[in-house]
Order: sequence, then C-alpha cells, then structure tokens
Amino acid sequence: MSKTPQTSWWNRLCEGSYRASTRRLVREIEAESPGVYSEMLQDLNTPLEPAFEREVARHLDRGGYRAFVPADTLMPAMLARFGIEQVTATEHVSYPSLRGNCNACPVAGYCWGAMRRDAGVDECRAFCPNAAAFERLAEMA
Repeated sequence: MSKTPQTSWWNRLCEGSYRASTRRLVREIEAESPGVYSEMLQDLNTPLEPAFEREVARHLDRGGYRAFVPADTLMPAMLARFGIEQVTATEHVSYPSLRGNCNACPVAGYCWGAMRRDAGVDECRAFCPNAAAFERLAEMA
C-alpha cells in the first residue's frame, strides 16, 4: 500500500502528537496510578512501545521514581550481568552501601533501559556506579 499525501501528513501529525504527549502520559501514569507505574518499571521483560520506553527512561533519569526502588529491580539484574549470585551480594558487608548507590544513581533510567535490552557487562561497566565493587565481588565468588 503506497502512502498518499493525505496519509503522509496525517501520519506525521499523529506521530508528532504522540511524541509531544508521551512525556505527560508517563508523568500522569506515575501520579495517577503509582502501583501500575511501579509494576511496569519492575517488569524488565514485557515489551513497550519504543518511544514510550525511552520517555520512561528519561523520566527515571530526572528522578521520576517515587514508587520505584532501583536497587530492588535493577541491582539483581546488574548482579547477574557481573555473574554474581544475589545471595553472595546480600551477605557481603558492602551490600547496604551498594543498595544506596543504586537507589541514588543519576542514570537509573539509562540502567533500566540497559537491563530491558539485556545489555552486556562491558556496557554496564561504563555507567554503573557499583561496577568496580561488583567486579571485586565477582572475583571473590
């Protein structure tokens, strides 16, 4: 099916409207349905529409996670990237500090997106504030 000039401008208008409203949509979901927002953030496997997923990640990077604890969702996934068992990490003396770093992470949204797309350990080393500690934990295991 070829695009007619009418469908072309209409598609552009619809896509532009969607992009313009996505930021507001994410904020409204967080404010109006924090439980749903939290569940969505905790689910690293369910596919999301790419533009919506990018906006959620941006929202997280701007601190938009009142109903989300990054260390509960992202840290277990990150530990797996480094080959560390969750039990090994939780029993280590540095665990509370690692959780604190994770929860205060300035790139939680980027991390969330990286964990969703199953980023490799090399990419994770480049942005995770706990990467050096995870490397040490992995060596001890």
